[in-house]
Amino acid sequence: MSVELAAVIAVILVAMMFDFTNGFHDAANAIATSVSTRALTPGVALLVAAIGNFVGAHFGTNVAKTVGDGLVVLPHGLASLGVVFAGVVGAIAWNLLTWYFGLPSSSSHALFGGVVGATLFATGGHVQWGNIVDKVLVPMVASPLVGFVLGVLVMFLLLWTIKGLATYAQSGPGTASPLRRRIQTLVQPKPLNTIFRWMQTASAAAMAVGHGMQDAAKTMGIIVLALYVGGFQDSPTHIPEWVYYSSATVLALGTYAGGWRIIRTLGRRIIHLRPPEGFAAESVASSVLYFTAAYGAPISTTQTITSAIMGVGATKRVSAVRWGVAGNILVAWVLTFPGAALIACAVSLVVGLFF
Repeated sequence: MSVELAAVIAVILVAMMFDFTNGFHDAANAIATSVSTRALTPGVALLVAAIGNFVGAHFGTNVAKTVGDGLVVLPHGLASLGVVFAGVVGAIAWNLLTWYFGLPSSSSHALFGGVVGATLFATGGHVQWGNIVDKVLVPMVASPLVGFVLGVLVMFLLLWTIKGLATYAQSGPGTASPLRRRIQTLVQPKPLNTIFRWMQTASAAAMAVGHGMQDAAKTMGIIVLALYVGGFQDSPTHIPEWVYYSSATVLALGTYAGGWRIIRTLGRRIIHLRPPEGFAAESVASSVLYFTAAYGAPISTTQTITSAIMGVGATKRVSAVRWGVAGNILVAWVLTFPGAALIACAVSLVVGLFF
């Protein structure tokens, strides 16, 4: 076995380790709201998330191409493989650190920070700052803002619709008609929650597919980057079929392993969610994930669902959102990129002895 082949295998293995940690770290993104509202049991929710992640991975080509060819430019050779290895290890370390403290930080930004940090620390490669600003930093700021605003608007629309149906059922001529009586029954709290729990099954599945489109695709991009700089394929954007299936499978397994510390933070500590609010948050977040994946922007699923949850909660009253917990999450977001970059730089010192 050649040294280059051994190095590529090492990078692929560590990328799969990142994929697995991404799965259990970000499992909360897809299922926290459904579990906290009791729309799904934890076991069923994890299974839905795992299947959705597997399916979504096959629609994340544009995101994978951005990660593999749009962030850094590295020359062919062993040293470049060491850069990629160090970057991914930095991301894994940050994932484990934030998982331990139950903070839903962004695995995506940990990966970007790690790869960019290792590239800046090493020689021979350079960072594509234009692409990073356009497809990472701008979406990083915009996606949580959009998620928050849409969360507010969608929740208000749901409340307005429910109130309108209740008014229709209780006023005007023919209030005793079967249709009005049926509507009046359905808008009562218990049957209404039952309806939205069923609707959350669909919205949780949609969220899981969006998560796969984003997060499995990032691992695919790293593997393609390793194959390219290692000299095992000529294109920096071609994704072999085995890369789709391996990345999707490992992410699904990691998701099924669960991440209960982060699930508790997202599902309970930010705001007490009911089924209508859970449905609204998941619908908003999954829509944002689909739109950005089509554009090829590798955004944070964590930021998107968290901001949507806060937007939905703000429709109750501002004090309904536990802003102290939200503040801790914001700090984790800010620290993720530089934190993972610093860890990757430290790892580069050690990796440089072998690559």
